[in-house]
Amino acid sequence: MSRDHDLPGAHLPAVPSRRVMLKGAALAAGALVATPGLAQAVPVPSRAPRHTNPLVLQRADPHITRHTDGRYHFTATVPEYDRIVLRRARTLNGLSTAPESVIWRAHTTGPMSAHIWAPELHRIDGKWYVYFASAPAEDVWAIRIWVLENAHHDPFQGTWVERGRIRTAWETFSLDATTFTHRGSRYLVWAQHEPGMDNNTALWISKMADPWTLTGPQVRLSTPEYDWECVGYRVNEGPSVLKRNGRVFLTYSASATDWHYCMGLLTADAGSDLLDARSWAKSPVPVFTSNDTTRVYGPGHNCFTVAEDGRSDVLVYHARQYREITGDPLDDPNRHTRVQRFGWKPDGTPDFGVPVADTVTGSA
Repeated sequence: MSRDHDLPGAHLPAVPSRRVMLKGAALAAGALVATPGLAQAVPVPSRAPRHTNPLVLQRADPHITRHTDGRYHFTATVPEYDRIVLRRARTLNGLSTAPESVIWRAHTTGPMSAHIWAPELHRIDGKWYVYFASAPAEDVWAIRIWVLENAHHDPFQGTWVERGRIRTAWETFSLDATTFTHRGSRYLVWAQHEPGMDNNTALWISKMADPWTLTGPQVRLSTPEYDWECVGYRVNEGPSVLKRNGRVFLTYSASATDWHYCMGLLTADAGSDLLDARSWAKSPVPVFTSNDTTRVYGPGHNCFTVAEDGRSDVLVYHARQYREITGDPLDDPNRHTRVQRFGWKPDGTPDFGVPVADTVTGSA
């Protein structure tokens, strides 16, 4: 969702240059070659329930988490960009028809009054947190990251308290925060414009002192450099983390939010220092892209969950059902939430395949 902007700020110390090729001969030998028209869909066992697609209409930047009670909790960006919503269901397909609750609305004025984007719901230390982006109504591109907290065991009840803004190194365009823990530490990964850089947004990581406070260095992990990351806008955004097979995988989205939107991948060894940019290897090709055969366009801003069996990995993302868009893509409401299972290659890297075709007709 990045846009052009001219935002001044101070510089951080230089970040070490990182590798751009995947580590190991097995990885370099074609582990991540999901280019349009070449990637192969991952077979799904016939006993697996068929996912409804699109899963939720007109909900972009989806985030689904499976709570310890087995229920799926869903939130996403709404086309009006003015509120935060939640759904939940006992099955992924159940989210399609689950009632939707508004847990927070944009302010009428001030820094939390416009462009309410990309909420994520997380359970941290017995409380619920929502990370989201917003901007002042009088300066709608002055977007920053904000946090809500709810101490009730049920996120549909209790009171959502505004914990305030996540303060990063600069006063610049920033959004799409996600959080995860690894080896006893909590991290935040987000997208932000770095002063002096010829991009819209790069990806950053930092440790957290608490769910709304960064501590220690803020390290750049990736900036748009390949052609497929720079179509329309020079964008790395929408990060999501998956830990499997002794590695930490970080997916992200690149380019403008039309049919060029696609997913990239960073990979680090689980035992490495995640705050060292040299620990991360970047795939030189996108790993999930538009597909003319299945007629799914602009897949991205993903997250991960597991299927009802508790084992099968599921990719959650948004996409449109048509290639051509009239006007600004951000004004087009038809980025629908979609889900599909994915598999793993023999070398332990994810195989996302291609976006699956619709199972629901008449949903465009």
